[in-house]
Amino acid sequence: MGQDLAVESAPVTTAAGGGAHAERLSSLVTTARARIDRETGLALYRDMTLGRRFEDKCAEMYYRGKMFGFVHLYNGQEAVSTGVIGAMKRQHDWFCSTYRDHVHALSAGVPARQVMSELFGKETGCSKGRGGSMHLFSKEHHLLGGFAFIAEGIPVALGSAFTSRYKRDALGDDSSDAVTAAFFGDGTCNNGQFFECLNMAQLWKLPIIFVVENNKWAIGMAHDRATSDPEIWRKAGSFGMAGEEVDGMDVLAVRAAAERAIERARAGEGPTLLECLTYRFRGHSLADPDELRAEQEKQFWAERDPLKAFERDLTTAGLVSADELRAIEKEIDAEVGDCVDFALSAPEPDPEELTRYIWAED
Repeated sequence: MGQDLAVESAPVTTAAGGGAHAERLSSLVTTARARIDRETGLALYRDMTLGRRFEDKCAEMYYRGKMFGFVHLYNGQEAVSTGVIGAMKRQHDWFCSTYRDHVHALSAGVPARQVMSELFGKETGCSKGRGGSMHLFSKEHHLLGGFAFIAEGIPVALGSAFTSRYKRDALGDDSSDAVTAAFFGDGTCNNGQFFECLNMAQLWKLPIIFVVENNKWAIGMAHDRATSDPEIWRKAGSFGMAGEEVDGMDVLAVRAAAERAIERARAGEGPTLLECLTYRFRGHSLADPDELRAEQEKQFWAERDPLKAFERDLTTAGLVSADELRAIEKEIDAEVGDCVDFALSAPEPDPEELTRYIWAED
């Protein structure tokens, strides 16, 4: 077996169906990829697989009438969550999500049982059954929450980054070097809070990474039709901030970019705007028939599945065997099956505690 993996990004075909998104991938500003060893490779593959299989099970439960409300799945974007959060420190750094938050929670270390229980509205959920799909939260795992309104979480993440810097500079805590990652989509980047928070973060050199998961579509609005400059990472230049675009379907490219951003943040050099070019394989939510996107476009991106691409990387480099990866998938399937059984049998929240968790408790 080889000792580590460090290969250049494969050329990106711009065959019909990829559109402007694919054209950008073919000439990325940033193409460097992270070096990883066997242990890290297995961990990254496991995390991505857990995200994919968990979301597939959510779809199954939803369509069987076992899960209710709005459910937004992450299929196709796993390389972003795994690439960024996997490069950070669990229970030290902080993470802030959107309504598409299940996989971010899993990558941050929130147990699958707790995430699935929350989706079923059970007391054993990470938000005690009060939040549901769009409002996952875990203080223990430094997950600042999922937020239903676009851009709503960015100021929260900014506050987290400010706290880290304040503890260090004003209170003299030299150990305070936590970095915050704020995840959001391309549709958020025309929102005022986005620009206001970028300005403040750069002004005060806050340790935050603004992670744009540009999946081409803001619900049913194509990204290129909604903004005067579709290259979101360039908006960083307006504030003198570091900005990068990266292939969001390549976990090693995302990891490398995240490592650079984390290094800058911990060194006191301020924030980074990281635009990850990615694609969601399902509709906006499970209630979306997904009739607006062309089949040719969906097929183009399906061929760039981040899980399949990473498997090719790992096996070609000789880090792992295909049989080892199949074994991981079986373990994940068992884990996901277990979390569903656990959630279905878990207790409902006690009606007597309806108003609990609204106010801070001693």
